[in-house]
Amino acid sequence: MSGDIEARLVDLETRLVFQERALAEMSDAVAAARMEQARSQHLLQQALTDLRQLRTMLHEDPASEPPPPHY
Repeated sequence: MSGDIEARLVDLETRLVFQERALAEMSDAVAAARMEQARSQHLLQQALTDLRQLRTMLHEDPASEPPPPHY
């Protein structure tokens, strides 16, 4: 009987270690995804700022900008 309990305990400990490892890997993946999202958001904001500056340089009044050629 004690052999069954010991075997079950070893099995549970093995599963716990596996789950802890999987959880740590998922946590690392989420952290990396958040960092990449923040980087992408920063790059997008920078591109929008550059576009606004370019439009201002090309057209003094953005409202007077001519429509695109397909209109």
